[in-house]
Amino acid sequence: MKFGEAFREYLHGDQEKFLDKCSHVEYKRLKKVLKRCRRSSLGSQEIFFFFCLFECVVCDQMFFSELMKEVSDIAGCFNTKARRLLHLHVAKGMQGYVLWFRQCFRDDKLAMAEEGRMLMEYVTMNAIAIRKILKKYDKVHSSVNGNVFKSKMRAEHIELLQSPWLIELGALFLNINGVDGGRFSEFCGNFSCDLDASEPVMRLTLPNSVTIDYSLTCAICLDTVFNPYALSCGHLFCKSCACSAAFVPIFLGLKEATPDSKCSICRER
Repeated sequence: MKFGEAFREYLHGDQEKFLDKCSHVEYKRLKKVLKRCRRSSLGSQEIFFFFCLFECVVCDQMFFSELMKEVSDIAGCFNTKARRLLHLHVAKGMQGYVLWFRQCFRDDKLAMAEEGRMLMEYVTMNAIAIRKILKKYDKVHSSVNGNVFKSKMRAEHIELLQSPWLIELGALFLNINGVDGGRFSEFCGNFSCDLDASEPVMRLTLPNSVTIDYSLTCAICLDTVFNPYALSCGHLFCKSCACSAAFVPIFLGLKEATPDSKCSICRER
């Protein structure tokens, strides 16, 4: 099945109610724009080059302004929902007691696992759609603007598959699946973890068999991350190492770091 058909089925599948509250990539509409550009290129290559380079307003707005807004909305929706779900999982005090009491009457953990599965599918399907449409854009226009756009997404921390919340979500379900004897194996998505490798990694396998590895080695102590903290740039560190590098006490946490503190890997503030 072609990805366009799979993406359309996904949008109208069981999670349609969930998607009503979230943005998604306008994959079908973007492909139609590319078809118009391709038909224009069949006439005169020189005219097409001049047209797209200087006056193709549709390409510029649709693929760079509007697509950036779509990606930002998707990242914002995913991060907000994933943050809320993870906070519920580690709830303490009165909120934690209420959740424990409700567990006697309904399986909240199962509902949370189902929502987590939908979130992971939501972000991976949209990420694949973005990658495919940018690749097609570069092919039609014989450009590298698609790769430039990817770099811009990483710079603005809206690269969907590099979200720290996606890493946290994958780790959460790998953990609860191990604790509950494999009960939630169907909700773990395509995440796996290998702590015995020379460099410990958590791996995400996408539907098109592409894999993405997230290193679990702290770049400061060079050991497997302990009590990991993810910075806004997506890099992971042990909490103690990150606090030490930012010159703040561990009990205060990274929120007390000065605005000019930088990531030890990419040196971003």
